[in-house]
Amino acid sequence: MAEQNTSTSITVLSLAYNDIPGAIDSIQLAFADDPYNKWIYPDRAAFSAARNRVSLGIRCMWGIENAMFFVAKDLGAATASERNRVLGIAMWMPPSKVGNPLSWNQWYQSWLLWARQVQMNLWWGRGGLNVKWDDEEGYYFCNIVTVLPDQQGRGIGKLLFKEVTDRADREGRKCYLESSRDEPNTKIYEKLGFRKVREMDCNDDGAVCQLYCMMRDPKLSSS
Repeated sequence: MAEQNTSTSITVLSLAYNDIPGAIDSIQLAFADDPYNKWIYPDRAAFSAARNRVSLGIRCMWGIENAMFFVAKDLGAATASERNRVLGIAMWMPPSKVGNPLSWNQWYQSWLLWARQVQMNLWWGRGGLNVKWDDEEGYYFCNIVTVLPDQQGRGIGKLLFKEVTDRADREGRKCYLESSRDEPNTKIYEKLGFRKVREMDCNDDGAVCQLYCMMRDPKLSSS
C-alpha cells in the first residue's frame, strides 16, 4: 500500500524490479562516506563499484521476495523522470520467532540468495559481511535506510520508517536497528521513538567499527 505525504507529494511504494538501479544509486551515494562502508572496504583503491552494484542488485532482488523493501518517490514532480526517480529506500526484515523452522519457500529463497552470491563471487571475488541479531519474540529489523543526499530534509526518511513503525504499533511489535554513526543519526532515530540499548564493536583483526544498537517499543493507541 502506498503512503503519501500530501504536503510534499512524496509517496512510499514497494520496491519493483525496475526500481533496482535507482535503489542501488541511493545506497551507494548515501553510504559512500559511511564508517561501516569504510570498515568493510578499507582499501578504497581496491573497491569495485561495479562489483558492489552486482552484489546490491542480488540483495535487492532477494528483498523483493523476502523482505519489506520500500522506495520513496515524488509522484507530484513535474517530469516523468523526476516522478520515477528513487529518492530513498528502506529494507525491513519482518518478525520471526527464534527456533521457528523455515518454510520451504524461505529455505529456497535463502538458498537462491546464497547461490547468486556464490556466482557473483566467482566472477567478482569475495567480499562483504553479515551481522545477525535474534530476539525470542521477533521484531521488525531495519536492515538499511537511505535518502539521496540532495533530498535530505524533506521528511523522506521519516516516511520510510513510518511505513513499518505504524504496522509494528498495531501489532504490538518492537523495531530494531543498528547505526554506524552516533551523531547525528542516533538523535534522528530517537525522534522516531528509538532508544539506544547498547554499543557493539565489529572487530576485524584490530580494525574496529562501532555500531549503535537501538530499539523502538510499540506505541499504544490512545483510542
